[in-house]
Amino acid sequence: MNPVLGYTPGSIAEPMTRARVKVLFVINKLGEQGGAERFTLGLAANLPRDRVEPWVCVTRSATEGALRMLSEAGVPCVVLDRRTRWQSHRMLGLARLLRREHFDVVHTHMFGSNLWGTVMGRVTGVPVLIAHEHTWSFEGNPARVWADRHIIGRLATRFVAVSSPDAERMVKHEGVPAEKVVVMPTGYVPRRPGNGNIRAELGLADGVPLVATAAVLRPQKAIDVLLDAFALVLERIPDAHLVIAGDSMMRADGRRDPLRRTLEERARELGVAESVHFLGVRDDVDAILRAADAAALSSDFEGSPLFVFECMAHGTPIVSTAVGGIPDVIEDAVSGVLVPRRDPRALAAGLADVLADPHRRVALSAAARLRVGEFTIDSVAGRFADLYEELTPSHGASRATARSAAAR
Repeated sequence: MNPVLGYTPGSIAEPMTRARVKVLFVINKLGEQGGAERFTLGLAANLPRDRVEPWVCVTRSATEGALRMLSEAGVPCVVLDRRTRWQSHRMLGLARLLRREHFDVVHTHMFGSNLWGTVMGRVTGVPVLIAHEHTWSFEGNPARVWADRHIIGRLATRFVAVSSPDAERMVKHEGVPAEKVVVMPTGYVPRRPGNGNIRAELGLADGVPLVATAAVLRPQKAIDVLLDAFALVLERIPDAHLVIAGDSMMRADGRRDPLRRTLEERARELGVAESVHFLGVRDDVDAILRAADAAALSSDFEGSPLFVFECMAHGTPIVSTAVGGIPDVIEDAVSGVLVPRRDPRALAAGLADVLADPHRRVALSAAARLRVGEFTIDSVAGRFADLYEELTPSHGASRATARSAAAR
């Protein structure tokens, strides 16, 4: 086990830790790109520190930027550096950490960490185990369904879903006990400010209609559908351009999945390659969104994606598929435009209508900015602190006493 961020056992003041719920986040990887990773990072850094003492354990790898953010927030982090699925022995570092630090809560994120964390948490006697899924697909993975039902669902104290549809599927399709499922939304986690100028970079004038999306390029995001839709947009608005920030997933052998090359070939086949710009991984997504006239999300399935919150916060009108928890956040035709999944004509119509009507863009932007205020990371972190205290009765009781005394 490789300690990072200058952590040594007992380095946090003992009087402070005893007054707070001590929580360990467990996640496979940690960085600033994937939505689940960014939300976990933001949650750990923004929990109310008078109520919660957060720690993080990353079973595989963490980026320098993620480690720096945790360090600045004063959150201890341990990286186990498990590089392949065969290095299961490195997970013993998690068991040692759990036994040594006596956490009140272990809060795991995504399937692999949910499985390891609930089993090891139960074996080492952690009082409260919270498993957290950030997006949900039940197609073609019976082993995962079985594990969620018979291992994670049975051992976890609570199973967090990020939307009501996800919670319903969790109970109906996976057989997770309904009393264990709790819906907790993700929140808007601001990125570090970017100074890029995408229009200048691409040689696009200010008046050129610009659509943007940002995502890890994987099949779930259905970028092929977005390309098909954009080809139809160009029939109505020939000078429009599309920027795609993000790259294919990194494989275990250190190479990237070939999906990006497949998508670039699709753009050439459609005859839109000169108007579509694959930017790769970017750290100035906020600047890209501010420069764009509209944003697109073409996913086949989602939980409660951070990209939607980013678009709303930056005032970029979004046209999105109505999947997962997105309809819980976006009111169709008020704070965004919702379309069916796998329907390039509907997606194209939504984008073209938004690009062609500046007054509608202003109205959608204003409504979206108001709506996103309900999903700040501070407010969501407060809800998770409430959940931790509710599930650890000694802390919940002491907190209630303190609040009562303050009220008097």
